Amino acid sequence: MPALETGALVLIAITLLAATVTGGLGYGFSSLTVPVAVLFYASRVLNPALVLVELAVNAYAVFLNRRSLGRVWRRTLPIIIGLLPGVLVGSAVLSAVNPGGVKLITYVVLLPLILIQAAGLRRPIRAEQAVGLPLGAGIGVLYALTTISGPPLALLLNNQGVVREEFRASLALVRIAESLFTAVAYAVLGLYSLQTGSLLVLVAPSVLVGVPLGALLIQRLAAEMFRRLCMSFDAWVVGFGCSRTLIDLGLLGDPAGYGVLGLAGLIDVVLLVRFFEQRRRGVVGFGALPSAGH
Repeated sequence: MPALETGALVLIAITLLAATVTGGLGYGFSSLTVPVAVLFYASRVLNPALVLVELAVNAYAVFLNRRSLGRVWRRTLPIIIGLLPGVLVGSAVLSAVNPGGVKLITYVVLLPLILIQAAGLRRPIRAEQAVGLPLGAGIGVLYALTTISGPPLALLLNNQGVVREEFRASLALVRIAESLFTAVAYAVLGLYSLQTGSLLVLVAPSVLVGVPLGALLIQRLAAEMFRRLCMSFDAWVVGFGCSRTLIDLGLLGDPAGYGVLGLAGLIDVVLLVRFFEQRRRGVVGFGALPSAGH
């Protein structure tokens, strides 16, 4: 089977899974899609299509959470202001840096964030407003470069103990801003092409099916379990992608490069065992979604 056909099938499958997770949790589309998709497509080709998809998904999320927006907009405003310069920097880097370098940056940044989330580390930030601007700038760079922002945003909001409704509304506000800023920046830099349209045709049906499917499934599944298993999947995928990229770039040999995958897998297994042990003992860990009254 030609590589393009394989890449297209993989893209359809992973975006369907990612859209289902997003429908259930409110985030996760890019953090699940990108680590797999960049094995087949260069980031400067993939990102413009994903940003347009996320613009639509995030607009839908804003609509669904419209009743909570009034309670969270002041809290998210510093992050949103910080996004703009970050998006400009990230978009410029994307258009100039070697695709292999962008791929490696994606994995190196994402893997620790996933493992930190899974580990349950929590240290509330007292000066949240002061941290908002630099945090927004960092998230803007990361999003424009990789279209990923869910892990750091979820890490922050979980860390601050945001309740479920405000968690979703805050995510929706920040993500609609970052996707809008990035879509405009990509247009200015001329990153859209015929390939963007081709990828949109592949991805759009998966999103249309997956998002409502995820919203339905989350009503039947334990949200905490669903979310933790998604993090585990993400950790293994990102670990594999990082190993392959290190080998492809000649930074590590084969099989030494797979040490990253082995280490990530080992850490995830340990954290997963701890997670199930905590559930057995009735302890709610950091992996749980925020809930009303939390």
